[in-house]
Amino acid sequence: MRQELHGAAPPIPPRLLGRRFGAEELGRVREQLRLADPASRAEVARRVCVALQWRSPGGAYALMSARVALLRLDRLGLIALPAPRSCRNNENRRLGPRPSAAPRPPPVQGRVDRLAGLRLECVRSREQARQYRTLLQQYHYLGYSATAGAQVRYLIVAEQGVLGAMGFGAAAWKVRARDAWLGWDQAQRRAHLHLVANHTRFLLGPWVRCPNLGSKVLALAARRLGRDFRERYGYAPVLLETFVQCDRFTGGVYRAANWRCVGATQGRGRNSRSHSAALPVKTVWLYPLISNFRAALCGGPPP
Repeated sequence: MRQELHGAAPPIPPRLLGRRFGAEELGRVREQLRLADPASRAEVARRVCVALQWRSPGGAYALMSARVALLRLDRLGLIALPAPRSCRNNENRRLGPRPSAAPRPPPVQGRVDRLAGLRLECVRSREQARQYRTLLQQYHYLGYSATAGAQVRYLIVAEQGVLGAMGFGAAAWKVRARDAWLGWDQAQRRAHLHLVANHTRFLLGPWVRCPNLGSKVLALAARRLGRDFRERYGYAPVLLETFVQCDRFTGGVYRAANWRCVGATQGRGRNSRSHSAALPVKTVWLYPLISNFRAALCGGPPP
């Protein structure tokens, strides 16, 4: 029988989004809820970050993580958040409604070394963000979904036009194959997981037919990702990870770019804490960005 039927309070999680949490922290969260003026979720998150000194590894207040943590506490019944001010999410307010399908660009074919001006453009403007979203929504088999946390996104561009898109974001909390290969323990993973970036999306448009373009683009990303992360968040990842769905792809583009396959997932999802498989099995691929990545991830000083 559920605890609520007996009048018992729900248990307080000992950790929340990787941070130590308990009765004292919950009391401070409730106090900030009471003091928030205006009584909005954004203001509560800001106050909680200040009160608990919740900061990202780069030193800025972790506002998005705080909002996720507060929502989790609300769903557990430990706090009651103010009602959301709008049923539309922040991204739709910022970028507008998701666009309808756009016409397919003209074909791009030939050798990759003859693609003039091949480069990655970091998504910064609203127009770039809309274009990134449209490409994934229209052409990627997983579509587009907004993500929280540190992320860097690129448009793949040449003189012929936009060729595709790729995105990097927060690493999966626990991956048996990755964690075994690194050899880190729970405390090390908790302290240094932000130094692993997940290659969340990779799209070369169906109008593009250029052999070896995928591995070339991965090499371009590996060379500049650390700089772009540091510019935006104040730190740089030391290891990349990605997951390749076995029944759809072989992972050949990652192999050609010198990524290493270290095993396979168990089909439970990137943040799952359950023991039941519900998702397709994926191979796990890793790519170090610095030579001493293992020391940085397993207890060494941050690079």
